Amino acid sequence: MSETYKKQIVQHIIRNLLDIQLLRIIQTQPTWGYKIKKQVEIDFNVKLRHGALYPTLNELEQKGFAESKKQQKDGRARKVYTITENGKIYLQTYYSILKNQLKNP
Repeated sequence: MSETYKKQIVQHIIRNLLDIQLLRIIQTQPTWGYKIKKQVEIDFNVKLRHGALYPTLNELEQKGFAESKKQQKDGRARKVYTITENGKIYLQTYYSILKNQLKNP
C-alpha cells in the first residue's frame, strides 16, 4: 500500500470518525484529554487540535456515550473520560455496520 494513500485515508478516518476513535481509546481505559490527544498522534500520526478534541468529547458526553469525572493527579485537576454502556452499544453498532460493508464490496 502506498504510504501517501495510507496517510490520506487515516487522516480522512480521524477527521470524519473522530467520535468513534475517541470512544475506542477511552474504552480501553479511562483517560484525560491530553493523553487522548497524544494517543491519537502516536496511533495515527495525525495532529489532533484541541479545537477538534474537546468539542467532540463534550458531544460524546451530551449524547450519553461518555462521561467524565474530575480527578486530582500530581496536584492537577484532570477531567477523566470513560465510556458508558450506550457508548459501548454505539461502538458495537459501528463495528457491525463496518463488518457488513467489508463483507459486501
